[in-house]
Amino acid sequence: MIETHNLTKVFRDKKRGQIRAVDGISFRCQPGQIYGLLGANGAGKTTTLRMLATILQPTDGSARVAGFDITEQPEQVRTKIGFLSTATALYGRLTARELVEYFGRLNGLNGGALRRRTDELFALLGISDFADRRCDKLSTGMKQKVSIARTLVHDPPVMIFDEPTVGLDVMAARTIVGFIRDCRDRGKTVIFSTHVMSEAEKLCDTIAIIHNGKLLAEGTLSELRARSGLDDLEEIFVRMVEGSPRGVGPEGNA
Repeated sequence: MIETHNLTKVFRDKKRGQIRAVDGISFRCQPGQIYGLLGANGAGKTTTLRMLATILQPTDGSARVAGFDITEQPEQVRTKIGFLSTATALYGRLTARELVEYFGRLNGLNGGALRRRTDELFALLGISDFADRRCDKLSTGMKQKVSIARTLVHDPPVMIFDEPTVGLDVMAARTIVGFIRDCRDRGKTVIFSTHVMSEAEKLCDTIAIIHNGKLLAEGTLSELRARSGLDDLEEIFVRMVEGSPRGVGPEGNA
């Protein structure tokens, strides 16, 4: 499970002063559920997920991931999560197999258990044919499959996806979407950020609309439709955002 309470992140900028990238967000994401953070670029999605992944420390508030506090127990949190985005980097000079096994060892796998897990993932994701090819020689779709294997090698119970389909072609994006569904079907806790309405509609059991670092609304698609009186998710999103108090949001993909 993921639980946040009043999670807040403030950055300080010499020109603009304090920027509240995430402003008092509270939510809960259950196992076997895809919880979607839906917002435009700069809404606070990436900052939220980076705090949950212990990449950033919160300024205020708290969060627990798989029972561990992100501030007080960051190492335990990291063993329980897999984090995937389009910015997930691969080491170009390593082969696909070398890279996945390297991350497996970082997460405590060794010997026969690591080889079996790597072979299992490569068969599942169709990586076996290029397993011994260097990562810098792989196509974009191949790289994404290796990134998935790297993320999943230690079989974490919590998966964090930060706009993982941005910039991908249709086939690579379909691979990612199918993988996210599979994580939910296997009972993992999944949190997923996107600004693509169709992805939110297809994937998310619960949708949270985030804008200027604040959580404006949360619910199933049916609940959001009933609450707004609108059927189209894009229209619901626009109404929520336009009706929110104006504030200075962070620039860039926050």
